[in-house]
Amino acid sequence: MTATGRIEIDDACCGHARCYEIAPALFDLDEEGRAVILRQPATASELDEVQRAAMACPEQAIRIVQAD
Repeated sequence: MTATGRIEIDDACCGHARCYEIAPALFDLDEEGRAVILRQPATASELDEVQRAAMACPEQAIRIVQAD
């Protein structure tokens, strides 16, 4: 099944790394410890991981933008 959303991370990220812990295939950390997107989710399962990561983010810096 194909994912129907796209990840966005805003400047509120402070580097708690919860997204990386939950979905390391989709997120990494930059040299300052802030989240970066490795790739967009390709399956519904990966999209579920992104949703869990977004919910775990203390700053709510991760958004899933739904495809039209």
